[in-house]
Amino acid sequence: MTLLSPAPLRQNRPPLPEEPQLSESDFQRIAAFSQREFGLCQSGDKKQLVHSRLIRLLRETGCPDIATLLLRLETDPQCRERTALISALTTNVTAFFREPHHFRQLADELLRPRLEALRRGARLRIWSAGCSAGQEPCSIALTILDHLPEACRLNIRILATDIDAAMISRARRGLYSAEECSGLSAQMEREHFRTTPDGQRQIGPEAGEMIRYAALNLIEDWPVQGPFDAIFCRNVAIYFDKPTQMTLWQRFARLLAPGGLLFIGHSERVSGPAGDCLTSAGITTYRLSATPDRRMK
Repeated sequence: MTLLSPAPLRQNRPPLPEEPQLSESDFQRIAAFSQREFGLCQSGDKKQLVHSRLIRLLRETGCPDIATLLLRLETDPQCRERTALISALTTNVTAFFREPHHFRQLADELLRPRLEALRRGARLRIWSAGCSAGQEPCSIALTILDHLPEACRLNIRILATDIDAAMISRARRGLYSAEECSGLSAQMEREHFRTTPDGQRQIGPEAGEMIRYAALNLIEDWPVQGPFDAIFCRNVAIYFDKPTQMTLWQRFARLLAPGGLLFIGHSERVSGPAGDCLTSAGITTYRLSATPDRRMK
């Protein structure tokens, strides 16, 4: 989901009196909860990693122990620990123009052949599913602006979603450190960002106006309407078990326009029934080549 771990919820928390241990039964409860609620697969070999993340979560939220954490998670759907848990259990790095071949393919196959049609009002819809702090949808918008400077006035929209509401809030602000912008060319940074008084970089309105952000859990119902000309879902499926991955690919296929592109992470592969209608179109890229079977889950 290309999630970026957020800053601690609170600073200067007093240390826990002693480090709580994670029993096997508590680990299984956490694993079952994260699978049920978020689709995350926590195998037994991740117990030590999960333990260290939970200790950090306890300190950040002020929750006194793992037993209390579990009680809050299982009885209060609105508890702040629930939001913090998804960030604690997923740690990925995201960046502007990460895996740049995807953005070159976006330009070569979806933009350049359609420039005149888009200028005449043709529709273009792209979904960044697992957008983290916003670098991916911003990179999509910047790619479009590089070919269509007037894009924000055309029928072009980018939907950007993530399960982590804190990441969505940050993405909406469009503020990035100089280090986070290191993947941008000097020209792109100069043309599409402004420097704030505290030295951060603010994405410009031309890119921002094309993007609509929303929190969305990919294993729940999607209040999303297609068709999409491209879907980016990179480094999200690695957190899911195989059945959940196959269901995800099927659901994406149903929302792609004919010939639409699905971009996934470098260690991910489309598998299962969706392989009948999504065919390889490049490095970790798939094209909708047949009408999806509507009976697919």
